[in-house]
Amino acid sequence: MSRTLALDIGGTKTLLALVEEGAVVEELRIPTERAGDPAAWFDAIAEAARPWRGGFARVAAAVSGVVVDGQWSALNPATLPIGSSAPLARALEARLGAPAFCVNDAQAAAWGEHRFGAGERRDCVFVTISTGIGGGVVIDGKLLIGRGGLAGSVGLTRAGRSLGAPFVDDVASGRWMAEAARGVGREADAPAVFAAAAAGERWAEEILAASADAVANLLVTLQLLFDPPLMVIGGGVGLAPGYAEALRARFATQPTRLRPDLRLAALGARAGVVGAADLAVNTPRP
Repeated sequence: MSRTLALDIGGTKTLLALVEEGAVVEELRIPTERAGDPAAWFDAIAEAARPWRGGFARVAAAVSGVVVDGQWSALNPATLPIGSSAPLARALEARLGAPAFCVNDAQAAAWGEHRFGAGERRDCVFVTISTGIGGGVVIDGKLLIGRGGLAGSVGLTRAGRSLGAPFVDDVASGRWMAEAARGVGREADAPAVFAAAAAGERWAEEILAASADAVANLLVTLQLLFDPPLMVIGGGVGLAPGYAEALRARFATQPTRLRPDLRLAALGARAGVVGAADLAVNTPRP
C-alpha cells in the first residue's frame, strides 16, 4: 500500500488528505479549535479519518511550530497555542494505527513545491504568508531542517534593528491584519481586509501596504542570504489577488541582483500535505 494519510494542522483549519505519488487522491478539512489543546485536535483528526482507516500505510503531519524527534512545540504561540512540547508522532500513531512522520508545515510546503510545484525541482526559498508566516529552504536538492528544527523560520526574524523589535509574523501575517483592523475599529479577518481594500477603503489599503512592506523587506533579505534561483510564496495572504504584485512593485527600488524571482505556489493549500507525504515515504526511519 503506497498511500499516505497527510495532515496539515494550521492556526485556523486542519487539512486531511490521502496522498499517493505526489497527488492528492481524497481530502477534507476540519476547523482547528484554538480553544482546545493538541489532544483534542488529535482526537478530531482520528474521528475525521475514520472512513480511511486501513487505506494508508503511514501518516505524515505538517504542523505550525517546530518538531524535534516527534515532539511538537510552538514557536509563536499567537499563531497556534501548542504549549512547550506535545507528543505529536506518538499521539498520531496511537490514534491512527500507522507510523507517523512529522515536520514543520512551511518546511513541508517548501519540499512539496520543490518536488511537484513552482520550485521546478530547483533550489528555492519558500515563504508562506497565512495566519502566521513561515518558510522553508531547499539547497542542493535537500530540505534544510536544522539541528533544532528551526531552519526557514522566517516569520520569527525581527522587523527592526534590535532583538526587541517585533517579529515579522506580528506585523504582516493574516492574524496581524485582523488585529490591525480591530485597532481602527473594524471587525475583519484577512479576506475581509482584502475585500475592503479592493473596494477602495483607505484603512484596509494601509494595512495591506504595511504587510507588503514588511514581507518585501524579508524576501530581499532572504535573497541576500541564500541567493536562490527562484522564490515561491504561498498561504492565503501570499496567494490573495494583488499581493504578489504589491511585493514585486516594492522590489523595483532594489538593484536587479537583489530582486527575487517570485513565483506563486502551484500546489496552493495542498503544498504542505504533498511535501510531508513525500518526505514520509523517502526519509529513512531511525
